[in-house]
Amino acid sequence: MNSTHTLHGKPKTFKEKAKEEFVKAFQLTVYFGAWFCAIAFLAATSLDERPIPLSIFGFALIKAAVCAKFLLLAQAAFPIKVDKNHGIVSSLILESLIYLLVVLGLNYLEAGVHGLLHGKEFLISMTEFGQADPLRVVAMSIVYWLIVWPYLLLMGMTLMLGSNATLEILFGDKSKSSN
Repeated sequence: MNSTHTLHGKPKTFKEKAKEEFVKAFQLTVYFGAWFCAIAFLAATSLDERPIPLSIFGFALIKAAVCAKFLLLAQAAFPIKVDKNHGIVSSLILESLIYLLVVLGLNYLEAGVHGLLHGKEFLISMTEFGQADPLRVVAMSIVYWLIVWPYLLLMGMTLMLGSNATLEILFGDKSKSSN
């Protein structure tokens, strides 16, 4: 089924498409936000910061929203496709790496624009992403991929089985439960 049509075959209105994109962005932001807040909390406790500043969680949520939007842009450019003959994992492994590269590239651009807004040179600011430490960028990329991979598997499962079947597999069939 084409994502630009409703269940009844009618084209979706701009308002319906915008609402659908907002919901996707919100859900992905919540997902990334949970991960990024947990990582921020771990980092603060590892550094023995006391009291733990609440601002790190706000920053984590803002970064989650930015990364969610970046991933949705990557998905718009490279839509998720699952080949039934290869299965979900084989179908999505390459796409997950492409999404990682797109998000990483957009984060470098974001760092450059952020630098421009603060009176720094664009290219110099880009190179300061990840505290200008390539090993840190690799470590962040691995963690980001590990966060994105389950999301992509869920999306692949949803494409293969449909939303209702996926929800039923994950949460059970509420219509058959006896009270």
